[in-house]
Amino acid sequence: MNLRFVEAFYWVASLKSVTRAAEKLYLTQSAMSSRIAALEEELGVLLLDRRDKQFRLTVAGTRFFTYAQRLLELQREAKSEMGRGAPLAVSLRIGAIESVLHSWLIPWIEKLRAEHPGLALELTVETTPILVEQVQRGTQDLVFAALPAAADGVRSRSLPSMEMVFMGHAARHRKRRYSLEDLAAMELLTFQRGSHPHVALLDLYRHAGLEPGRVHTISSISAMVQLVQGGFGVATLPLHAVRRMQNYPDLRALACDTALQPLPIHASYRTDPTTDAVETVVKSALTFVESLRAPSGRAAPRSRASKKSMS
Repeated sequence: MNLRFVEAFYWVASLKSVTRAAEKLYLTQSAMSSRIAALEEELGVLLLDRRDKQFRLTVAGTRFFTYAQRLLELQREAKSEMGRGAPLAVSLRIGAIESVLHSWLIPWIEKLRAEHPGLALELTVETTPILVEQVQRGTQDLVFAALPAAADGVRSRSLPSMEMVFMGHAARHRKRRYSLEDLAAMELLTFQRGSHPHVALLDLYRHAGLEPGRVHTISSISAMVQLVQGGFGVATLPLHAVRRMQNYPDLRALACDTALQPLPIHASYRTDPTTDAVETVVKSALTFVESLRAPSGRAAPRSRASKKSMS
C-alpha cells in the first residue's frame, strides 16, 4: 500500500476538503483526486461519497480513517527510531499576530533555524480571527494568536501573556503617574476593533465608570508607534514589543493607576501523524518564551538603548 496515497486520504478526511488537503500537501487538486482514486481501487471500496458537492466519507471511509492514522503514526515511529537524532527537514506554515512578531518571534525563529537548518518556514502575519480560521481550515500548521483555535485535529497551548502598557511621547507626557481619567481626555490608539486589546481597553473604562474621548483602532504596531513618536495620542502596546524598537527613542511607558489587562497568547496547531515536527517546534517556542521571563517575576534587564527610550 502506497503510504503517500494513505496520507492524501488522511488529510482529505481531516480537513473535510480535497482542495484544502491538496494545499496542505502542495499538490494540485487533480493529483490529490488521483491518489484517492488509486487508494480506493486498491482497497476495493469507495472512501468518499461523491454524489453531491457536500463533503462526506462513506462508511468504509470512516472506518479506514482510523487505519490511515495508525499506518502514518507507525511510519513516523519507524523513521524516528531509524533516524534518531536527525534534524527536522520539513516545511511548516506558521502564522502570528503582530504583537508576537514584534516581541519574540524573530529571535525565536533565528534560534530554531540554527538548531534545525533543514526546516523550511512560511511565515504569515495576520489578525487573531484570520489565524484561528486558517489553522482550523488547515492552511496554517501552527499559529500564535490571542485566542485558541478549536477544531477536530487542532490542539492549543497557552504561552506566557504579554504585559500591555500605555505608551506616549516622552516630551509630551511628563507626569510621573497618570489616572485613567487623565488618559481618557487624550487620543487613545489601540488594536483593531473587536481585538482583545480593544475590548479590554473599553472594559477597563466601563468598569471605572468613565467614557474615553476618542479611541482609534489600528491594526499595525509600527503605525501606532510612528503616530506616538510623531506626538499623536497614547497607544496601548505590548511592553516587550516596544523595547525592541530602538529606532524610536522618544517613546515612554506611562505609569497609570490602573493596569491594562495582559494580552493572552496561545499556540494552536494541527496534529500530524506523519511527523512530530510541529510538536517539536511548539515545545521550542514555549521554552524560548519562558527563557525571556526573569526569575522571581522581575522584568528582564534592558539594553542601554532600551533604558534610554523608556526613561
